[in-house]
Amino acid sequence: MHAKTSAKAQQARIQALQAEVDELQNMLGEDENAEQIVSRHIKLLHAYNEAKDAAQILIGKLAAYRHTTIRQLHKDYGLTDDD
Repeated sequence: MHAKTSAKAQQARIQALQAEVDELQNMLGEDENAEQIVSRHIKLLHAYNEAKDAAQILIGKLAAYRHTTIRQLHKDYGLTDDD
């Protein structure tokens, strides 16, 4: 069941949300486009993930060549579980 909201309350909520949007746009910068920033960020994350995957493949091959574990190579090179 939905509670009725008065037109006045709805208008106040709309104005509050618009003020929040305006404030965030000011923080971002007037000439900045949030969608472009998000798109660029996603592209950078894809590139990072591809590089990380390639590095993990190489670490795996190095571990096999040295007859050791990937975990041991991570320890030897000071890499964390997040690396």
